[in-house]
Amino acid sequence: MFISREGPGLAELARQALSSTQRGYDLLAPKFDATPFRTPDAVLDATAHALRPLGPFGAGLDVCCGTGAGVERVLRRVCTERVTGVDFSAGMLAEARRAVPDAEWVRADARALPFRDAFELAVSFGAFGHFLPDERPALFARVHDALRPGGLFAFPVAAPPRVGSLQYWTLWGFDAAMRVRNALRRPQFVMYYRTFRLPDVRRDLAAAGFTVSTLPLDPLDPLGRAGRLPDGTPRCRLVLARRAA
Repeated sequence: MFISREGPGLAELARQALSSTQRGYDLLAPKFDATPFRTPDAVLDATAHALRPLGPFGAGLDVCCGTGAGVERVLRRVCTERVTGVDFSAGMLAEARRAVPDAEWVRADARALPFRDAFELAVSFGAFGHFLPDERPALFARVHDALRPGGLFAFPVAAPPRVGSLQYWTLWGFDAAMRVRNALRRPQFVMYYRTFRLPDVRRDLAAAGFTVSTLPLDPLDPLGRAGRLPDGTPRCRLVLARRAA
């Protein structure tokens, strides 16, 4: 993964990884947008493009909003009412407030969202690796409660890398190193790339009360630049989880 000159150095990344998840992101926040960990604009723009014909949406929520890119590039384009970002990192929220001062920013744990029947649309980008698989049911249940009847929860999911490819072994190695780190040091820093498998996610969403479908983020769309794999399947899909009306 390439980090620009404006991004954090290796010493800063190591300090982050040796902190807790929350403290690590407080430290990373000022330089987060210059790292490869931020969701690319192409994926955000493709998501907004795919959501637009499913609206109009009233109020929108970005779950684990980070520095606010999803609020700025997705929610403000498809929502007609207030847009809100929620994150547990005070540092990330401070950057988000600077980037999008006219949005609403709330500090809270996504597993205990302080909303009920409040939004027509919820989105999330690049955050699910911070939740262990057994935490997903509670997370999805809280998002379900935050949506109004008929509301939509949408997020992109990348296709898994081909077994044996460089990306496959890179992610495998990262997750293995993270498991060793968390076995030896407290507090934990939770970030895993290989625990968010689409079949498991669909099952957990359905158990939370959602009806689930997916859309390809099609590279033929003018904004859908996520691309396709060599076999023609989408490199990225948009998960659409609908709360019953």
